[in-house]
Amino acid sequence: MKTIPRKHVEDLDLHALRVLDVLFRERSLTRAAEALHTQQPALSKTLARLRRYFGDPLFVRVALHMEPTAKALELIEPVRAVLDGLQRLRNEQTRFDPARSTRVFRVFTLDAGVIVMLPAIMKKLLETAPGVRLRAAQVDLQSLNASLESGNIDLGIGEFPLLIPGIRRQKLFSGRHMCIFQKDHPRLSRNPSLAAFLDEQHIFITAAGTGHPHQIAERTLEDQLPAKNIIAHVPTFTAAAILAKNTNAVATMPGPVASVLARELDMQLAKPPIKLPEFEIAQYWHERFDRDPGNQWLRSIVHSQFGGGKSPARG
Repeated sequence: MKTIPRKHVEDLDLHALRVLDVLFRERSLTRAAEALHTQQPALSKTLARLRRYFGDPLFVRVALHMEPTAKALELIEPVRAVLDGLQRLRNEQTRFDPARSTRVFRVFTLDAGVIVMLPAIMKKLLETAPGVRLRAAQVDLQSLNASLESGNIDLGIGEFPLLIPGIRRQKLFSGRHMCIFQKDHPRLSRNPSLAAFLDEQHIFITAAGTGHPHQIAERTLEDQLPAKNIIAHVPTFTAAAILAKNTNAVATMPGPVASVLARELDMQLAKPPIKLPEFEIAQYWHERFDRDPGNQWLRSIVHSQFGGGKSPARG
């Protein structure tokens, strides 16, 4: 490994390599500190030590980002090779016992996943792994690749078509959008006609956390609905359902979410008379953790609960 000076090998520790690896991805001291769950001053000290060790600034500020120097670019592959090798050694020696583990898994999923999937997964965990905990972690979608690669997120669940090579994917199920409204709605039945559907008032769920397929579905609806009939935009599926329950409006959302909320809120579930795109839900993880026993176990739990291919929605 020609890029690492031999005379200082004894001074190079694993923590410093991890800091360097995260900085390669984040290009920001603030984001790197968040990813490593540490304070920025401590990270700055480690970066200063790395700069002295390699005799190079490693990162220089360009506009709002830190860009790697030529020396730093030479280090990316050797550093990741060392960290990946250590991860493989750890995986080979680590036996994961779900009944005794107290591991906290960080799972990234959108609003729909929290509503539909987490209850069943948590119930299974409480039965088979009472000490294991799940944390529904929130990251910017643009940071999901880096979070999976660093291990800051153990598993992503949803539909993320823009994930890069190195991210593994396993399909869970596919489904379609459904709509919900009051059970005693004065005009709509279980099978509303297109004219009746378009003539009603509608609530849109528009936020980054609703996912790409839902955004496409809403654009399709928006193209056909009179603008005056879109009476509200809310950030979550739950908020849309509650608002629809207390008005005569219609909320259209992914079928599994609509099914759960219709059941819990005693509302009418119906197929929209407009063809909307099908979505496909999968679980995602980085290849660096493909053989991690705990990650493998969590993936098996998710797949056992939702891996049948068909949507878990129930009318």
